[in-house]
Amino acid sequence: MTEREKMVSGQRYHATDETLRIELNACKDLCWEYNQLRPTRLKERNTLLQQILGKADNDTFINQPFYCDFGKNIRVGKRFFANFNLTILDEAIVTFGDDCFVGPNVGIYTACHATDPVERNTRQDWALPVNIGNNVWIGGGVTILPGVTIGDNVTIGAGSVVTHNVEPNTIVAGNPARTIRRLDETTPNKH
Repeated sequence: MTEREKMVSGQRYHATDETLRIELNACKDLCWEYNQLRPTRLKERNTLLQQILGKADNDTFINQPFYCDFGKNIRVGKRFFANFNLTILDEAIVTFGDDCFVGPNVGIYTACHATDPVERNTRQDWALPVNIGNNVWIGGGVTILPGVTIGDNVTIGAGSVVTHNVEPNTIVAGNPARTIRRLDETTPNKH
């Protein structure tokens, strides 16, 4: 297996592999180019996003700046919207369903590193995929950690750190994020 194949399959891989480094730099150049475009040049922005991402369409919208590692490991569904300063470390696959909204300053991470400093210094890393369902709203400043699956119809409160899978039809918040309520529960309107 190549180091790339190991990386996207969740196996340990050499993060300093020259082929991976070339891919990283090519993606960084595309992200730099994207972030330098005037915000009103919507068609050019979308065309460039479709070059960066593994799956996107004409309705994909990401406010600048946007950062990612490989880009091709990110797949977004229909009507995807992300606000300013989205960062995705996509060593593994990151998938968004349809109608996902992402607030500003969100970080989604698939990259994993050893906690033992000697092992970490070998630059042998691994990555775990992140899967996000349909109709998910991710509030500003949220961090989503490697290996997390988020179900359909979820709202994640601003500033939350998502460390575990999130059940469908829930609202979660906090650090670590916990279920606040299920969407099928009825609560009195306090307004």
